[in-house]
Amino acid sequence: MAVYVNSPKSFLGSRKKLISRQTLVSDTALLIYLALITFLAHLATSANYGFFRDELYYIDAGKHLAFGYVEFPPLIALLAAFVHNVFGDSLVAYHILPAVAGALLVALTGLMARELGGGRFAQCLAALASLVATTFLAIDSLFSMDSFDELWWVLAAYILIRLIKRDEPKLWLLFGLVAGIGLTTKITILTFGFAIVAGLLLTPQRKYLLNKWAWIGGAIAFAFLLPYILWNAANGWPTLAFWSTYTNGHANPASALGFLSQQVLTMNPLTLPLWLAGLYYYFFSRTGKPYRALGWAFVILFVLFTISRAKLYFLAPAYPMLFAAGALVVERVLRERRWYWVRPVYITLLALVGLLLAPIVMPILPPSIYGRATAIVGGNAGIKVENRATGQLPQQLADRFGWDTMVATVAQAYHSLPQDEQTEACILTQNYGEAGAIDFFGRADGLPGAISGHNNYWLWGPGTREIRNSVILGGRREDHLKAFETVEQVGTAPCRWCMPYERDLPVWMAKGLKVRVEEVWPRNKNFS
Repeated sequence: MAVYVNSPKSFLGSRKKLISRQTLVSDTALLIYLALITFLAHLATSANYGFFRDELYYIDAGKHLAFGYVEFPPLIALLAAFVHNVFGDSLVAYHILPAVAGALLVALTGLMARELGGGRFAQCLAALASLVATTFLAIDSLFSMDSFDELWWVLAAYILIRLIKRDEPKLWLLFGLVAGIGLTTKITILTFGFAIVAGLLLTPQRKYLLNKWAWIGGAIAFAFLLPYILWNAANGWPTLAFWSTYTNGHANPASALGFLSQQVLTMNPLTLPLWLAGLYYYFFSRTGKPYRALGWAFVILFVLFTISRAKLYFLAPAYPMLFAAGALVVERVLRERRWYWVRPVYITLLALVGLLLAPIVMPILPPSIYGRATAIVGGNAGIKVENRATGQLPQQLADRFGWDTMVATVAQAYHSLPQDEQTEACILTQNYGEAGAIDFFGRADGLPGAISGHNNYWLWGPGTREIRNSVILGGRREDHLKAFETVEQVGTAPCRWCMPYERDLPVWMAKGLKVRVEEVWPRNKNFS
């Protein structure tokens, strides 16, 4: 009788194949797949439409590196300079980093669920919730400080969960490092820090604040903020001036109930059961009691942002810690009641609603198709991020249009001047989006850098050239006549899909500056 014995090499080969298959379907692998889907979705749409107004501002800030700017700390400018110098100025190049940030946020949400004790389903459900959250889809499609700000919030929450679970106070050092990087990104992370400290004080976990590691972590975070404070002191505290006028045009017009409904809609309505279950976990579950500070942190942030009438997306980075806890609750309830059929149904519905909502906030649909859809409701997209009128497209899409045609119209007016008058002419804009567009697109047309009184452009000043004439974009003739002897309209900057306040802007030719620009410049300041 023949006897067959597998060779050691054959056995090892089979074992490697088994390990490889297990790795490809492991919990971690599934989270990586969801993160990869997030990254590829943003990358696939990254070249659609055009540059967003804030992106043009950040690109300009990257050419004026400093320890701070009127409304943001220095990190986004540093990243803009990095992209410009390493990858160039394409749309795809600037959208790679926020796509990476969005992917990491999705993975971290799943990892938070794992740390809380969630199995494969809970981890994937939590990660999927962040993937299809409409606010994250919108923000991570832009080169913006907000996409990185959200990542630091979620990473900090993940570290805090590990700190409490493992009883490792030394992790405050890592928390402080992440919070410090967050403070170089956007100062609203101060509210998250405040909410976390307040939440800890309201629970027995306040003990974690009473050790040297917490204080050293706080010192690390403050060290990152200090250069921005010193920059503000050296420049007359412009950031405080900006935030003092924040409600003039930026405040959320919604009531408290309206703010709640905005959260439901903009975080994807089907995630509502998850974040409610997350609050239940933190406040009423025995296993969630050690982490109750996170529940209090969310409640405090919700109240704070409602009272201050913050923009609807300010609260967004606080949701992943609810998704993680909520997914754990859902997983346990479905397992205990043997409602296994609910799992694929909920996952499928969550993904489908995310797919349906994505074209509303990401540059997926041709604007003409979007316009036909909003025409049904009177030509108004109805999605208001700020207290301003909207058009056929919501602001996060509308503000990507019209910049190149606007610059072309300005260039035509500028080059209509005789050569000797061009050397004494400037280009004046009403806001940072217009100024950023002139600086970005105008180089190819031989335009001088734009000047503006808006935010950091005011600090950058009117330049060194002697100014007698100006091509002015927007504004009213009667206002411009206060500074110039003659003002005539020489063109109109057309734009079909822009926000209403940027549509069909008049282009003025102003000649004969009545006073020296150094005298009029202080009155041109507009921090808003």
